[in-house]
Amino acid sequence: MLLLLLDLLGIAVFAVSGGLVAVRQRLDIVGVLVLATVTGLGGGWIRDVLIGETPPAALADWRYLLVPVGAGLLTFFFHPALARMDPLVNVFDAFGLGLFCVAGALKAAEHGLSPLPAAILGMVTGIGGGVIRDVLAGQVPVVLTSGELYAIPALAGSAVAAVGFHLDAPTAAVAVPAAALTTGWRLIAIRRGWRAPIPGS
Repeated sequence: MLLLLLDLLGIAVFAVSGGLVAVRQRLDIVGVLVLATVTGLGGGWIRDVLIGETPPAALADWRYLLVPVGAGLLTFFFHPALARMDPLVNVFDAFGLGLFCVAGALKAAEHGLSPLPAAILGMVTGIGGGVIRDVLAGQVPVVLTSGELYAIPALAGSAVAAVGFHLDAPTAAVAVPAAALTTGWRLIAIRRGWRAPIPGS
């Protein structure tokens, strides 16, 4: 039950970030709900399709659809207040990233993938929704252009989880440090202004 609540909280935070992008792009309520939903669920959809688990888990449980829709409506009606809470949203987003990438890597590993592809799918689970969001909003995905340390911590945590699973370590002993690595790295990067390398001029 705790894992379900954490999963839904992560989806809600990702959905709020998607809804805020839609609001800033001056989209209507349908656009806000669509961007909120794909941001919250898109990474999991991609992972499940690639590992052959269809329909995706997020479509088989009504709670996984209700949460991003509710978060999208909340964003649509209360976006000025939510925009002022950006620092707090970033903190929850970092925790959501840690949870999602590790859960994605473990699920991919359980379906027989070796550590490297499982780690990649874990990263995709964490960042895929944001990539879809940005493409639908008509912009190059932020995770690819802004220098934000986002995908790299996600891949690192996913790799720890995938390798731990491959070594038959207990799930809790793998998931907790892997998620802590991703979340901690992301939060420290925000705090200290660390950036991913970019090409020189």
